[in-house]
Amino acid sequence: MAGNIRLQVVTPEKSVVDEDVQVVVAPGSMGEFGVLIGHTPFMTTLKLGTLRYNDASGTERCVFISGGFAEALPDKVTVLAESAERRCDIDIERAKSAMERAEKRLADEAAAAKQELDYIRAKASLERAIHRIRVSETRRI
Repeated sequence: MAGNIRLQVVTPEKSVVDEDVQVVVAPGSMGEFGVLIGHTPFMTTLKLGTLRYNDASGTERCVFISGGFAEALPDKVTVLAESAERRCDIDIERAKSAMERAEKRLADEAAAAKQELDYIRAKASLERAIHRIRVSETRRI
């Protein structure tokens, strides 16, 4: 089926994407899913990962997503993300610094065992940093 679908990616702070696209592929909590125009409606939770889409001209674009929800309708996909950044907006040096800090916190297992919450936060921070770096280093078209 030919045609474009509207993609909206929003966070509590801002609108990240609002454009017509050919296809959307997102990291659902039960696995990656794709949506084209005319898709059957559904809602799902999202996990940390990369949302990919082809814009109206066919160029692949990437957005880092840190959890949230997605609603697919026959003519629209709405993503409500905890946080989201387009590949071009990711500060790679900041992401690498966050990864290094998280790795240091995780390496100190004795301190982490005393403060389980800090360990959980450090692990989540490391995972976010790794995904942001992967998205920013994805081959640009």
